[in-house]
Amino acid sequence: MSHPGLLVTASPHLIGRDSTPKIMWHVVLSLLPVVAVSGYYFGVSALLVILAASLGCLLTERLFGRGDTIGDGSAVITGLLLGLCLPAGLPLWMALLGGIFAVGVGKLVFGGLGQNVFNPALIGRAFLQAAFPVAITTWPAPGQGFWNLSGDSFALPFMQASTDALTEATPLGLLKFEGQLTPVRDLMFGTTAGSLGETAAALILLGGAYLAWRGYLNWRIPISVMLSTAICATVMHAVNADYPAAPFMLLSGGLMLGAVYMATDMVTSPVTNAGAWVFGAGIGVLLVVIRLWGGLPEGVMYAILLMNATVPFINRLTQPRVFGTGKGVGR
Repeated sequence: MSHPGLLVTASPHLIGRDSTPKIMWHVVLSLLPVVAVSGYYFGVSALLVILAASLGCLLTERLFGRGDTIGDGSAVITGLLLGLCLPAGLPLWMALLGGIFAVGVGKLVFGGLGQNVFNPALIGRAFLQAAFPVAITTWPAPGQGFWNLSGDSFALPFMQASTDALTEATPLGLLKFEGQLTPVRDLMFGTTAGSLGETAAALILLGGAYLAWRGYLNWRIPISVMLSTAICATVMHAVNADYPAAPFMLLSGGLMLGAVYMATDMVTSPVTNAGAWVFGAGIGVLLVVIRLWGGLPEGVMYAILLMNATVPFINRLTQPRVFGTGKGVGR
């Protein structure tokens, strides 16, 4: 018989102060400056694309999610990240469809939050890349005015767009197909064409620093991604000066957004610190390989998704030995 004042419960007995919704909404908060800057450069079209992608995620979560999970913030994060992976001129129905696919196929078919294998936002982006390759690689030029639409945002589903917009190549596209390097200053502050999340590397790094300070991401992953990318780029540049140096590789494309916000997804990244280093290094190496020798200018999405598939193996191989047991025991 237990003492009347003694409460006997099963483990765990220590409960963290940070709940899942609290962590998720802090991530959302850290993304808001990036969203604001994308709106500053690309106008209302950028905000509409992000809103449509988020709406698709929220509707799918609400209609098909298990229980009342709409308030935990995970669907909002998926929508924001997906929207930041898209060009400003993408028709809104495509962004909405991408959000539906991201949550429905990228998360819910695996059982919901905490059980998905791949990053849901990147699953949605990969679907749009395969389904609408022309629309998703049409890059509006920044600075066309806030209220000027960057494309045929309100095109009807499966109808050909009718509105023309001023477009230009991305820094990675200019490098791959024309051999032109974009100044590092433009890459740092986002005055280039590209996805909405390529607009401000400096702000993304500040958001990542805030999340690392709060303990909401494993800082080893983005550091490993950037370090391995820089090392590979430096070696290749030393071998062949036509290949870009490390600063360009780090600041161009979606590397910063992917390294800070997508590779660090708690569900789809390793749980061990040693595994985090391996995971990030793999992303960096794959990224450089795809950018230099692949058919597409960018490789962040594929690098992260490929490494997501290896996470169970990385966790198993880097699991620390149980104290007091022999080598290999407890794995």
